[in-house]
Amino acid sequence: MRRSTITRAATGAVLALVLTGCGTSSGDDDGGGGGATGSEEQGGFTAPDIEMAESLGDNEGTLSVLAWPGYAEDGSTDKSVDWVTPFEEGTGCQVEVKYFGTSDEAVSLMKSGQYDVVSASGDASLRLIAGGDVAPVNTDLIDNYADVWSFLKDRDWNSVDGQMYGVPHGYGANLLMYNTDEVDPAPTSWSSVFDDAGTYSGKVTSYDSPIYIADAALYLMNTQPDLGIKDPYSLDADQLAAAVDLLKQQREHVGEYWSDYLKETQAFKTGDSVIGTTWQVIANLAQSEGATVEAFLPDEGSTGWSDTWMVSSKTEAPNCAYAWLNHIVSPEANAAVAEWFGEAPANEKACDLTSDGFCESYHAGDEAYAEKIHYWTTPIEQCLDGRTDVTCTTYQDWTQAWTEIKG
Repeated sequence: MRRSTITRAATGAVLALVLTGCGTSSGDDDGGGGGATGSEEQGGFTAPDIEMAESLGDNEGTLSVLAWPGYAEDGSTDKSVDWVTPFEEGTGCQVEVKYFGTSDEAVSLMKSGQYDVVSASGDASLRLIAGGDVAPVNTDLIDNYADVWSFLKDRDWNSVDGQMYGVPHGYGANLLMYNTDEVDPAPTSWSSVFDDAGTYSGKVTSYDSPIYIADAALYLMNTQPDLGIKDPYSLDADQLAAAVDLLKQQREHVGEYWSDYLKETQAFKTGDSVIGTTWQVIANLAQSEGATVEAFLPDEGSTGWSDTWMVSSKTEAPNCAYAWLNHIVSPEANAAVAEWFGEAPANEKACDLTSDGFCESYHAGDEAYAEKIHYWTTPIEQCLDGRTDVTCTTYQDWTQAWTEIKG
């Protein structure tokens, strides 16, 4: 169980990148392991012309890592939790880690060129690619890439036109959690926190981030088909307005927006919250501490995250960077990270090294379950659903809307 305080909320002003658009990459192959260098065009979005490594040499001796808290543990938090030291001993690359608290912060820090690798969520990765801050990754040079679940490869948040820009690390769904003593009958749909939120007014909780707008869009995609929403991250102005209206209605019944998983656990234990969005790790922790809660993936599916380790386009330590990518998705390291952080591992062999029932709890490797997750992806002007007759709203638009929603 992780002990660090993890926050993924994207607060503050988003960086204003001019994105000409991005399409959706498809397919479950190895995602361009030997793909071409240079620009890659995908659905109208041309990635910057950045050279991809063709071979590796001697390790440089140092590596600067930019990571979510809990992703690069060296034993200082818990002596039994350490996958950085084995990497240092095996490669000679001495690691310096800086943690970030939001995806916006990660994007800003990567622009400095001071970091060699970054763990990017889907609401940051396209911005990093478009900004020329990360390089295409030659997965042929990463031995452990072959064991990564195929459904995490060559996706629209980690690749452009079949060319991977990183290595999948871990993933998870945003679930619906409820207090089984207070919520009756048991919910089956996100309607319990949207249209029916008044039933538990003041005790509804929601994730505190502009990306949460996608949760409302996903619900509307299933309940109001006339809106024409095909992708919860691809909203034109009218569709965004509909999602904002729904979230403003929900706002009247929200007792607390959360980004700190420990605070949400406490709220469910005290009864201040009885229903709302959550992560599997929060549900597990709350149950272990006596809270009468259950969490599940509703009928409509859910949003979620799939994080990607990416290599800086400005790195002066490419060999150590590739060594890190190979290490972090090795069965041993990936299993350790997954259990500490609380997510499904990306490497299928990692499940053999996790505690009994862990991978089952997180539905690791369950492709049918994973396909119900609409993974975080950066909203951009070029509609991700393929429309060309309208301009879609950007993450900056979403950030402004989120401020309006919360008041």
